Amino acid sequence: MLFEVQRTTVHGRPALRVRGELDIATSPQLADAVDGVLEAGPTAFVVDLSETTFLDSSGARQLVRTARRADGAGVPLQVVCPADNRPVRLVLDLLDLQQAVPIVEKPGFAGGGFGS
Repeated sequence: MLFEVQRTTVHGRPALRVRGELDIATSPQLADAVDGVLEAGPTAFVVDLSETTFLDSSGARQLVRTARRADGAGVPLQVVCPADNRPVRLVLDLLDLQQAVPIVEKPGFAGGGFGS
């Protein structure tokens, strides 16, 4: 499967749908897409890993950078990764990434930002 970062919306918020392998070769594409979303000044945004088939340490590092950039901009972020996406969820869980990245099963919204 080819890699793709598609701009879309989830519940009216900007979202990036990541398809394929998020790794050392493709994480710069996600970084560029994140920059584009954050430059627009959203009130919140989503990175959807539901269709991501592989995640390596470079991809995980990019997710941490994304969370830090969003936090620094005051933009609530959710990274969606359902439990049934086992190859990606395994890496997220082994690295204990939820300590640095807001990982959820599905996006949820409350008020102006996100709920759990």
